[in-house]
Amino acid sequence: MVMTHTQDPSLSEPILSSRQLAILTHASSNIAPSWPLDKLIAVNPLWSMVNQPYDQVTSELSALANIKSHLPLETYIAWYEEGRIYLDMLEKAAKQYGLTLCSTELLTHLSKTHFQPNSWQSLADLADQHRPATKMSWHDEITHQVSQFCAAHYQKQSPTLRQKDTRHEIGLYPHWLEITTEDRGLSIIMGEANLSRFFHELPKDQNELFALAIQELGLNDETLAVYAHALLLDINGWSSYLAYLNWPSNTEGDQQEQHVIALLAIKMAWELVIWRYLNHAKPSSLSRIINKWTLQKKNIESLYNAHRDALVIPQIWSLALEYSEQADFHRLLRESAPSQDTVDNPLLQAIFCIDVRSEVYRRALEKQSNHIQTLGFAGFFGLPIEYQAKDTQFARPQLPGLLSPAITVTETKSNSQHVHHQQDEARWHRWGHAAPAAFSMVESMGWWYAFKMFKQTLFPTRQVHPANRLAPDTQWQLTQQGMALTDQDKANLAKGILDTIGLKHYAPIVMLVGHGSHTSNNLHAAGLECGACGGQSGEINVKVLATLLNDTKVRTLLTQMGANIPDTTQFIAALHNTTTDQFSCFENVDDKISGWLEQATYLAQKERAKKLDASLVDLSNLERFHAFIQRANDWSQVSPEWGLANNHSFIIAPRHKTRHMDLKGRSFLHDYDANNDPDFSILERLLTAPMLVAHWINMQYNLSVTDNYKFGSGNKVLHNAVGGNIGVFEGNGGDLRIGLPMQSISNGTNWMHTPVRLAVYINAPKHAIEQITAKHDIVRQLIDNNWLYLFQWDNSNNIERFYKKEWLNTSTDE
Repeated sequence: MVMTHTQDPSLSEPILSSRQLAILTHASSNIAPSWPLDKLIAVNPLWSMVNQPYDQVTSELSALANIKSHLPLETYIAWYEEGRIYLDMLEKAAKQYGLTLCSTELLTHLSKTHFQPNSWQSLADLADQHRPATKMSWHDEITHQVSQFCAAHYQKQSPTLRQKDTRHEIGLYPHWLEITTEDRGLSIIMGEANLSRFFHELPKDQNELFALAIQELGLNDETLAVYAHALLLDINGWSSYLAYLNWPSNTEGDQQEQHVIALLAIKMAWELVIWRYLNHAKPSSLSRIINKWTLQKKNIESLYNAHRDALVIPQIWSLALEYSEQADFHRLLRESAPSQDTVDNPLLQAIFCIDVRSEVYRRALEKQSNHIQTLGFAGFFGLPIEYQAKDTQFARPQLPGLLSPAITVTETKSNSQHVHHQQDEARWHRWGHAAPAAFSMVESMGWWYAFKMFKQTLFPTRQVHPANRLAPDTQWQLTQQGMALTDQDKANLAKGILDTIGLKHYAPIVMLVGHGSHTSNNLHAAGLECGACGGQSGEINVKVLATLLNDTKVRTLLTQMGANIPDTTQFIAALHNTTTDQFSCFENVDDKISGWLEQATYLAQKERAKKLDASLVDLSNLERFHAFIQRANDWSQVSPEWGLANNHSFIIAPRHKTRHMDLKGRSFLHDYDANNDPDFSILERLLTAPMLVAHWINMQYNLSVTDNYKFGSGNKVLHNAVGGNIGVFEGNGGDLRIGLPMQSISNGTNWMHTPVRLAVYINAPKHAIEQITAKHDIVRQLIDNNWLYLFQWDNSNNIERFYKKEWLNTSTDE
């Protein structure tokens, strides 16, 4: 029953039931994590709801927060007219949604603009409908105040240092209440006298606040679930960052406090204050709000149905786009590989990260000689490590965000003078990248800093974060729970990695190729690094693994374990710079290999130039090479590289099946030979780790395009760092922005990423795929709930889709 505005809240003392607490906890669990800037990795913003069908989730989020999971209708129509969406695929998609019309009628029906229903409205939204335009919006002020408070509450000296932060001894909600009750400016900003008084009347205990709000706002279990989820989505940026703090693999966050629920308490407290304030100051306004509020609560099912019906047309267009892209891709995959694409006696084997950006360079390198073999492997190279620089407190994970590090790697020696110099630079770097730096640094340093800015503008040089210069040594100490790994431990680790890579014959030179990026003045720089390495360069991983595999004691043990590596084989750590396509080897190589790598760089740069800047295509190799470096050094360059934009597929198969194909830098490529995996344990690892990472990347790009307001970070030119590395504001306030900036997905005219769900192609027996899917709920949910497509691509190049335990033949559909 709804408490009317004449009731006295003090007459009862409601208690939060265990059922209500479970509902609130579930609402908070619906928020996916967003990693901080220094460890920025791609995440599916809807990851916490993949146990539900994709269409159901997208329609519910549309109803709750006006979230858009599809492109505008005019974009799809334009792409149809350009030939990117095929009519037969449009008809096929329409049938999936029960729509069977002739071609002309179908196009007419699908081109109509349909009514977009309203989404769920909070009390702040309803109150704003009756608020004079001359006054500050309740909704905007709540977002600004809560966001600014969270920025102050969670700001640390360094998010990567493991140190006690006494500010976290008080929880988020009580700290907010303490600060807000002393903030007399809220009444002035809102133009509402005595508003502050109503914050003083709020309970100090978080659960008491929930119980009180539930009672006064008349929330039953169904309404509470909807209301709580909608409130969190309303400030989704901070909700996502706080979900990261409680993420299982995050060892830095305070696991005692449930941060997202605490944020929900703050949002609900604001709602209760508005309710009570209007009851006191403007009862006539509250009466109108109560009527709308009551009606909205009664019609939740109708709200969902309206949004589900309204989304059918964009869903059909979106599905037709995916079918059209798959039809083209399947025709390419069904091409037979020329016999010369196999490499029998390689002189060089180069193992790259599966990142889509490596596909372009791998093709370029393979064109240099038939004696070059490239392979794809997860970029952290199977090392469950964190890197702790010697003689410092600095530590960072070097593995996917889904995993927790088990091993710590540290240099065996360090130069203390070098370390202290880098620590000083790190402090300077942090000051220079803080939100007010553009003003405070110039004001404090005067003409000296102004000259530095002017010099960097005219004569740009590479800017490197000091933390990335802490590992000059290539000898490593590996420890687990404080104990050094034995030679046998190292051999066991190396053997597992070699088995997964699947090499049976070794070339004289085996390169382990990590990747990193090269940008200047870029708060999202970590997002261009290796996602499999936790948003870091893969340099540490390849150096550590090369050291392990070149260790004579480890080699001897590996031989005893059946991994026969020739004495003549040398493992060399290398790094692929994805921004410039430069290739760096950390050991000397002969002139022939150096020449191959140099020519591959020129070739890859020429291909990428077509998308980056067409004027670079006609330059000479050396001119283009220097132009790429200049772009990377240019601190005014908003699109130094396109990252993983336009990714659309993940191929798990031997390289010889794709070596002859131009996959246009859109495919993740992981080498896999089912003949070397008798129990399919390797395939199981690929479907439960790299495939999930690829899905995260794909969905982050998709949703950053379809709804850059909720799941993207807007205009990077306006970004200001929050709390050092927490995230960014667009401007000086508003919600924390997550996801990709517009400059990472659009060139200002066209989308550089096509939002289609990931298509996974596996060269393995059907029964193996069936068994793994049945064993792992998360894999089955991704497939059966339409979060991605999974296909078997057999040795005869037939392609069949696996969906809900059935195999669907695709050849007749294209």
